[in-house]
Amino acid sequence: MVAHSIDELLKKALQENGLNIDDAAQQKLIHYLEQIQAWNRVFNLTTITQPREMVYLHLIDSLAVQPYLVGQRMLDVGTGAGLPGIPLAIANPNQHWTLLDKNSKKTRFLTQMIAELTLPNVQVIHSRSEAFHPTQCFDSILSRAFGTLQLFAETTGHLLCPSGKLIAMKGKFPQDELAHTLEHFQVQDVTRVEIKGIDIERHIVRLV
Repeated sequence: MVAHSIDELLKKALQENGLNIDDAAQQKLIHYLEQIQAWNRVFNLTTITQPREMVYLHLIDSLAVQPYLVGQRMLDVGTGAGLPGIPLAIANPNQHWTLLDKNSKKTRFLTQMIAELTLPNVQVIHSRSEAFHPTQCFDSILSRAFGTLQLFAETTGHLLCPSGKLIAMKGKFPQDELAHTLEHFQVQDVTRVEIKGIDIERHIVRLV
């Protein structure tokens, strides 16, 4: 599908979800999706490859977490193809984003994307979260497909600022995960987020 079609899909999806992204940022988001499609033939970045699904499930789903972020230093753990970190970094150029993944093929893709998209507010780290020990803490740490809340908290808690939040993007309401007591963390809230234009469930869990 040509870029014009992705362009139209993106404009419609942004409008129906009340997301205000300027034209320059939209062009970066389009280029990003096109490169995921191109690299995916070799690198297996994602199983979602249809343009409409990519717009909603990669871009709109990522951008929907914006209201739940705190601070300026953000960490996307297990970022994979850069989700949700790259769309959020494009939409929020004043925030500093670190994209962390243990897969070297994916971090190579991300490094190339940062150069092509001219994203000075993004850095890529090839590491496991438990082995990552930066000099500064993070205000918000996000995970989209990282495992259980317990695993998320155990492996990233050392990276969080004292007033920061762990933000887990879940599909269905994570009843079983919430039943487990989390050491050093408590659940602040669980919010259902509606992604208009596609039939998916999305819940945001914030831990403090």
